[in-house]
Order: sequence, then C-alpha cells, then structure tokens
Amino acid sequence: MIADLIKTGKKTLSFEVFPPKKDEEFANAFEVMDKLSALQPDFISVTYGAGGSRSKKTLDIAGYIQNTLHTDALAHMTCVGSTIASIDENIREMKIRGVRNILALRGDRPESMTDEQYNSREFEHATDLMEHLNKSLELTLAGACYPEKHFEAPDFASDLSYMKEKEETGASLFISQLFFDNECFYRFTDAARKIGITSPILPGIMPITSINQITRTVSLSGSSIPKALSDIIANYSDKPDDLRKAGIEFAVSQIRDLKAHDVDGIHIYTMNRPKTTKEIVDAI
Repeated sequence: MIADLIKTGKKTLSFEVFPPKKDEEFANAFEVMDKLSALQPDFISVTYGAGGSRSKKTLDIAGYIQNTLHTDALAHMTCVGSTIASIDENIREMKIRGVRNILALRGDRPESMTDEQYNSREFEHATDLMEHLNKSLELTLAGACYPEKHFEAPDFASDLSYMKEKEETGASLFISQLFFDNECFYRFTDAARKIGITSPILPGIMPITSINQITRTVSLSGSSIPKALSDIIANYSDKPDDLRKAGIEFAVSQIRDLKAHDVDGIHIYTMNRPKTTKEIVDAI
C-alpha cells in the first residue's frame, strides 16, 4: 500500500494515466503501462470517467499495474454520479484485484445528470466518499488539492479548509491540480502547513507538448500561464516539434526547481505518453 511508502518519508515519483475511451484501444493501453512502469515510479494513478463511466476500465488497468507490473496502483474514484451501492460494487471489484489505494474525488457533474438527480445525490462531497470508504476495508486514501484554488471555492482560505477536512476524514496524501507557476505551489503549501495539514502534498506537473493541450486541458484546469510559458506558446505555436521540445524543457525546469525546494515528491500527468515521460524522467 502507498501508506506504507509514505511512512518511510521517501520523496516519491508517480504518474497519472487514463483508460482509453475506445475498446479497440484497450490492448495498447497495457503496452503504455509496461513502458511507464519500466521508469520505476513509486505508484501510478488511473483516472475515472465522469460519473464512473469508465470505472470497469479503471479497475482493469489498476489491477494490471498492481498485479502484473508489481507497481502500486492508485485508482481514482468519483462520487458525484454514484450511489452507495455502485461504490460498494467498485470496492468489491478493487478487493478482487488487490488494489488498496484510492484517490477519492467528487468528480465533475455528468452532462446527462438532471438537476433533480444532482440535488438528491448520495455523496455531496469527496469527504462523504472518504467517510464511506473508511468503513469498507483497509485503504490508502488520497485527496486532490488546488494550488490556485478550486474554481467553485469562494476563496483561497475556504479551499484550504476543505483540504484540511479531507485530511481529517482520512486522506494520507494529496495530489495537486496541474500548475505552471511554482511560486503558486510554494505559497499554497506554506499556507496548508500553517493551518496544520501534515500529509505529503505532491505537485502535479503536465508537460505542454501541443497547442491542443493549451486549448483543452489547460483551459479546463484554470491554471495561470507564466510569461516564460506564454512566450514558448507564442514563439512555437506553428512549429509543433519545437513546441514539444520547449514544453518538455519547461516541465523539466519546473521539476528541478521543485526538487531544489524539497517538495514531497513529483507527480507527472503523462497523458499516456511514455516517450515524453521518459525524456522528463531521464532529465531529472
């Protein structure tokens, strides 16, 4: 379990992957996992579709990582569109696969979810899911955190109080939303420690390797773009190879600075790209 690793105080390296949307792409996903596991991360987290739409695929990949690759798997679990019964079924499936680590999330509201369904949901917050999971079996629970504040939080202080509540409910580590300005992360972790949050906080780093990422992933995250990165985007927007190289170099620079500041570990959003991930890991 990841909890055992945390107790050693080791500075961890971890990756995030996602299940493919199409069944025909599923076989290739295991090859991607093989290549990422060869980079010797301490654990690999596996994302979960909105409302649990890909929960079975999440568990299949997490089970492969855990049992075939012998790398700790951290399965994402969202609750916004879930019932207690469906969560319990997922827990049973996890137990069968030997997966004992969960990143507990509220998740985004599915587009098909009506207002009536949303307002009567069985789990309102990630902490509600954590409380339920704590009743089920021995687990390592992780939580999400937001260096630049969750977009729904009224203010920074409120968002930190929610994070503290997650820790008190059972989160033994946190993984941050992606960010590109390290100073934001340092301010955030300083503030978290000041209110008594003691669990490891892993900075989430995503290399920008294409313009599509800027328009899709970055805009959804709401992360601020520092001048150094905006200059890269402006200079190489019509030069995809140069943009990829500069984006990787920017991520490497971020990670080196984070390591120099003695952060608890590094979590890389791999976008299922083992080649890019290997270039970063080799450089750091």
